[in-house]
Amino acid sequence: MSTKLKAAVAADAPRLSLTEKDGASFLCAGGAWTVNVAAELDGRLSRLSLPSGESVVLDLSAIDSLDTAGAWLLLRTERALLRRGNRVETRGLSPVFAPLLAQLRAASAQAPVLPEREGAPAVAAFLARIGEMTLALLGRGLGMIGFLGLVAATGLSLLRHPRRLRLTATIAQMEQTGVNALPIVGLLSFLIGIVIAYQGSDQLRRFGAEIYTVNLLAVGILRELGVLMTAIIIAGRSGSAFTAQIGTMRVTQEIDALHTIGLDPIEVLVMPRLLALFVTLPLLTLFADFMGLLGGSFLSAIALGIPAQEFMSQLRLALSPWTLWIGLIKAPFFAVIIALIGCYEGFQVSRSAESVGRLTTLSVVEAIFLVIVLDAAFSVLFAVLKI
Repeated sequence: MSTKLKAAVAADAPRLSLTEKDGASFLCAGGAWTVNVAAELDGRLSRLSLPSGESVVLDLSAIDSLDTAGAWLLLRTERALLRRGNRVETRGLSPVFAPLLAQLRAASAQAPVLPEREGAPAVAAFLARIGEMTLALLGRGLGMIGFLGLVAATGLSLLRHPRRLRLTATIAQMEQTGVNALPIVGLLSFLIGIVIAYQGSDQLRRFGAEIYTVNLLAVGILRELGVLMTAIIIAGRSGSAFTAQIGTMRVTQEIDALHTIGLDPIEVLVMPRLLALFVTLPLLTLFADFMGLLGGSFLSAIALGIPAQEFMSQLRLALSPWTLWIGLIKAPFFAVIIALIGCYEGFQVSRSAESVGRLTTLSVVEAIFLVIVLDAAFSVLFAVLKI
C-alpha cells in the first residue's frame, strides 16, 4: 500500500475520545462512522465510562462520513447519556449529515419512560398501563363512530344518486361473501346440529323425554346458534378479507391513487362490501338454520329412532311465529358490524406488511366481540318484549 493511500485510510479512520473541559464532558467523534467500522465503534463505545448527572457535549464536527449505522450508534449513545441523567448537547454536525440523524431520531422515537415512584413502582406501572389501554380503546371507539358517520353520509349520497352505486363490484362481493361461504357454513352448521342433538338427547333420556330434543334444536338453532355461528364464521372469513384487501391497497398506495383521480374510497371500497354482506348474511343464516336442523334430524333418526315425519311434526309444535324471525332480524345488524369493522381496520393499516397482519387479526377479534355483545343486547330486548 502506498504512503498516500495509508495516510488517506488513517485520516478516514473512526475517532472517539472523552475529555473534560470547563466543567463539562466532551465526547468527540470524528472520521468515518459507517457500517464498515460499526462493529469497532460499538466495542469502543461500550468500553467508554459514560458520566452521570452532568453536562455532556457531543462534538461531531470532525465526522467526515456518516451512514445509517453510524447515525444509529450516535443516537444510541445520546439516549444512553440521557438515561444516566446527563444534559446532552450536540454540536458541529455537518448540515449534510443532519437530516439523516433527524430522520432516524424521528423514526425510532420511543415513548417517554414514566418515572418510578419509590415504594410502589409495580402499582404505578400497572395503573399507567390501564390508563394507556383505556385511552387507546376510547380512541378506537371514537374512530369507529366517526367512520360509521362517514359511511352513513356516503350511503345517503348514494340514495340520492343511485347510479353511482357499483353494481358489478357489489355482485362480485356477494359471490365472495355469500356463495363461496356456503360450503363451510353448511358443514359447520350440520355438525353443530348433530352435537346439540346428541348432547340434548343424552340429558333428556334420563327423563324419558327424547322427543323434546327436537324442541331444543328448534329454539337453539333458529333463535341463537344459527345466526351467531354464521356471523362468527363470516367475521373470520370475510371480515378479515376486507381488512387484508383494503390494507394491502394502503400499503401499495392504491387508495392514494383513488384520491388522486377523484374517486371516493368509501364509495368504491366500503359500500359494495357493506351492501353485499347486508344481503348475504341473512340468506346464509337461513341456510345455516336448515343445515343445523338437517344435522339434528339425521342424528335423531339414527340414535333416537325418531323418523323424519315425526321429527317434522314435533318441529311444527316447537316453533312459535317469532322463532325463525328472531334469528333473521339479527343478521343484518351483525352484517353491518362485520363489514364496518373489517373496512375500518383496513384503512388504519400503515405502510408495512406487519401492520396488515396485526390489524387483520384485530378486526376479527373486534368483530366477534361486538357481534356477541349485540347478540346479548338482543336477548335482553326480546326478553323485555316477551318474544
